[in-house]
Amino acid sequence: MKNKANQITLIYTLFALFLAIISFKLSKHYSHYLDCYNFSFIKDIFFISITGILFRYILFKNDKRNTEINKNLRQTNEKLKESNDKYDIVAKATSDTIWDWKITEDNITWNKGIKGIFGYRQDQVGNNSKWWFDNIHPEDSVKMSIKLYSFLEQKTEKWQDQYRFKCGDGTYKYVLDRGFILKDENGKAIRMIGAIQDITKQKEEENRLKLLETVFTETKDSIIITQAASEDNQIPKIVFANPAFSKMSGYEHSEIIGKSPNFFMGKNSDLLEIEKLTDSIKNKKECFLEIILYKKDQSEYWVRLSFIPVYNFEHDLSHWISIQRDITEEKKLEKEKEILIRELTQNNKDLKQFSYITSHNLRAPLSNLTGLLNLIDDFAIEDEELKEILTGFKISTHLLNETINDLAKVITIKDSPSIQNEELKIQDIFKNILSQIHIQLENIKPQLNISYGNISKIHTNKAYFESIFINLLTNSLKYRSKDRDLIIDITITKEENNTIIIRYKDNGIGIDLERNKNKIFGLYQRFHDYPDSKGLGLFLVKSQIETMGGTISIQSEIEKGTEFTLTFKSL
Repeated sequence: MKNKANQITLIYTLFALFLAIISFKLSKHYSHYLDCYNFSFIKDIFFISITGILFRYILFKNDKRNTEINKNLRQTNEKLKESNDKYDIVAKATSDTIWDWKITEDNITWNKGIKGIFGYRQDQVGNNSKWWFDNIHPEDSVKMSIKLYSFLEQKTEKWQDQYRFKCGDGTYKYVLDRGFILKDENGKAIRMIGAIQDITKQKEEENRLKLLETVFTETKDSIIITQAASEDNQIPKIVFANPAFSKMSGYEHSEIIGKSPNFFMGKNSDLLEIEKLTDSIKNKKECFLEIILYKKDQSEYWVRLSFIPVYNFEHDLSHWISIQRDITEEKKLEKEKEILIRELTQNNKDLKQFSYITSHNLRAPLSNLTGLLNLIDDFAIEDEELKEILTGFKISTHLLNETINDLAKVITIKDSPSIQNEELKIQDIFKNILSQIHIQLENIKPQLNISYGNISKIHTNKAYFESIFINLLTNSLKYRSKDRDLIIDITITKEENNTIIIRYKDNGIGIDLERNKNKIFGLYQRFHDYPDSKGLGLFLVKSQIETMGGTISIQSEIEKGTEFTLTFKSL
């Protein structure tokens, strides 16, 4: 710049001297006053020198100003470029989408974040506020637009809101939108610049924490959170307790925070359980235990608690969390159950002893008594009153003997911890059963239908199996209807799990299940007024089949018949 100014000044000076010399030559040729002209030429030279110096000064100042302006422009451009670079870096680092809204023109420009964060192509992005609002979730759009336009009328400069913004693939992201407003000299909003930040993960985490908070506060189980480190073999101090813990212990929240859970233990708290807990804390392992704790009023209560370590992102132990459930009632019921079991066990032993005495110790005296009564038959008794007394005595003795025999059968079944099963041909078993009641079948002649299906063998106890079906068949014969011929259907099938199901059905007089459902398989339960009915058969059937690991159920209607469903394990 300095050389250029010197060149211009030199050209100006040379050109002015050239003109001055030309003027001097012409004046000298036509003028007779040489001295006057010489003076004038000297003045011109002086003027040219002064103006050249002045012109050089002006050029120098102008060059200096231009240099300063250019320098400032370069610095401004560099700062602007640096600012734009920082702006792009910050936008990337903060995952922000920057927007610039010229309100008066309703023109919006977006930075690259609209593509990188929301997945829009350049040709998909609109340049006005309508496109912006159209992509806000319908549930948020009205609320957000009202708040925004209300803000534009206020005097504040900063605005922020949260809403859901649609992505290029049609999904929505939660965003935090913050803007700064520019106004003209009249206070009218003319421009707004803002940044949209994707807070979807934060929002999901916030919702998850709200859900956890709801669980913490609403659950009936007490929950406490303690520090990670403990002191002097104490359980770490409590930093959080939910309302259920306060309700359970009787302490206010402020009375709990900062105290060790050792505070709630007392003389009846199991020392082994406490040691188990402290060892778990020392080894940083979860622990489960049941222990007695003490409320504020010093009353005892049982809790089942877990003590679980919680680790931070660096995998360092940060806290312990304990979930506690009041099991006082459960423990009370458990204790009552133990007492009841002991009593029932003792009663069962006493009853069994009584049954043995009844069924065994009375057998010999009864046998002797029966023999004596039979000897009396050999003597002629003329006294009718005595004869009637002895006959009644004989009948009562006979019934007592049958009762003792029945009890012996029941005791034999109940005292069999295990029975011997064997593989038998099922048709052979039923042939044997039918042969044992052959005379009764011949007298009544029922229609007996037995369907064996594809089953040829069964793994069972022969004596029990035969006893079960002899009882069922004799019951059908005994309780048949007088108005129709007796039909008995026996259907045998096998299930996939090796279970054999036998359905036994007759069309006899049936049983009123509404009145007798809970007494069907009871001992000495009679449902019909038959003289030879003892009420022992179904009890024995159920006892025998359950001893073999099977089940029995019944369906019956008065005057329509009865159906039994029996299940047996084949193996």
